[in-house]
Amino acid sequence: MIKDWNEYRDSLIAATKRLASLNPDLWAGYRAMGQLATKPGKLDRKTHELIAIGVAITLRCEGCISAHVHGAKQAGATEEEIAEAMGAAAMVNTGAALVYSAHAIEAFENLK
Repeated sequence: MIKDWNEYRDSLIAATKRLASLNPDLWAGYRAMGQLATKPGKLDRKTHELIAIGVAITLRCEGCISAHVHGAKQAGATEEEIAEAMGAAAMVNTGAALVYSAHAIEAFENLK
């Protein structure tokens, strides 16, 4: 379990800098995608970050959680806004589990 999210984020930044030095094209592509995906347009930066946190929890990516919670706070998100957005993410995870549960029943029925 991560106890210090700031320390964890700092260690990830150091590790990704090393990766960037080893594979600059990969890093450049990732950075370009990130900048394009979070560029303010119809949605502001805070909304982009809240969506990213929701995706991060559904993927169980601790590095993504750390980075995007930090980004959301910098963009002005409150703890309450993050908690509310996580309700939507939890609902989608629950829905996905329900759909896959139905698939398990269908798979069982196919065995008959």
